[in-house]
Amino acid sequence: MPSDTPPVLLTTPRLNLALLPPDAAARVLAYHEANREHLGAVSPPRPDNFFTVTWWRSRLAQDAEDWRRGIALRLFLLPRQQPLSSAPVLGSVSLTDIRRGPLQSAEMGFGLDQRSQGTGFMTEAVRAVCDHAFGPLGLHRIQANHLPENHRSAAVLRRLGFGVEGLARELVLIEGRWRDHVLTALLAPRAPAG
Repeated sequence: MPSDTPPVLLTTPRLNLALLPPDAAARVLAYHEANREHLGAVSPPRPDNFFTVTWWRSRLAQDAEDWRRGIALRLFLLPRQQPLSSAPVLGSVSLTDIRRGPLQSAEMGFGLDQRSQGTGFMTEAVRAVCDHAFGPLGLHRIQANHLPENHRSAAVLRRLGFGVEGLARELVLIEGRWRDHVLTALLAPRAPAG
């Protein structure tokens, strides 16, 4: 395997989903800078140095360590027709709080560049991550939460079979207010009986 191949790389018809190394920090930062308001409106508070290459180098190194320890998988969406080493970041999908033992579950989060909305990229990426979670990772359940007014995220989740399980009141602090979130989940496909 070439040394520049990411430790986790999922492919879809139009995307590469990769666990990026620290030297990709500038590309990840460019994505977040271009979507500062778009993603900020649905994100918890960020550290003061969030919009720096230094912070993202550290974060990407931590992402690799979290993957090695089996507690999280944070992948970035890259256009498949461009080289992995230089492709711009279009979004992210993460599995965090991976729990083993009797739970075999994870929390999913995702975000997409505002310029790529309406392309189907997010559905394509989330489907690939769910397939990976239920296949090689052996998870049983993926939970994903969204703001009630976030209709785009709700549509992606509904399209992929996530079912609404309830409403968590004042779940996440966003822009200085505790915000309710719709709770959804998807279970691993069951093997056919027989």
